[in-house]
Amino acid sequence: MIRVGRVVPKTRAEGPGLRFAVWVQGCRMGCPGCYARALWDESGGTETDEGALLEELRKVSGEVEGVTLLGGEPFLQAGALARFAGAARELGLSVITFTGHRYEDLLRGGDRETLSLLEQTDLLIDGPYLQEQRDFSRPLVGSRNQQFRFLTERYSPADLERCRNRVEVRLGKEGVLRVNGMGDFGALEAILKGESKDGGFAI
Repeated sequence: MIRVGRVVPKTRAEGPGLRFAVWVQGCRMGCPGCYARALWDESGGTETDEGALLEELRKVSGEVEGVTLLGGEPFLQAGALARFAGAARELGLSVITFTGHRYEDLLRGGDRETLSLLEQTDLLIDGPYLQEQRDFSRPLVGSRNQQFRFLTERYSPADLERCRNRVEVRLGKEGVLRVNGMGDFGALEAILKGESKDGGFAI
């Protein structure tokens, strides 16, 4: 089982190309300024069967370039996500994993499930969000300390040139507005509250 906060089957805001994004539920990092605080609670979200999540992925596997795992903290559920990521790669898809941990610390820990998820990851984006180093000048990351770790040859720095920070906004059937991506969420909030001075926001 994987405790999931949210799934977006098709997004262009979470890595190169069109991607199947899974936000896992649960994080113990507690980074000040984190915009995903709703994903911290390890008892929140929904317990989802790995097989059911894989079936959801298969429905769009011919359209998406890969899977992106974020959260929350994926390495709190490393074993189940490693199996899911492995199945995604068998479908010919790439895997990007975000983590608040440093790559060296994950390796040093030597946990079998952690190492397994690393083995199934093509691009690791690591490091905690540091509010005092807030910086949106690079794609996909929000602070200067965060790094791109190319763990296989699937991606290279040149592939990041295909990415740009963007924010996607979706209105759910239940009337709830959901946002994903990387950028100035404060500007978006101002627009939603009617406080924007120019009335514009790039999405």
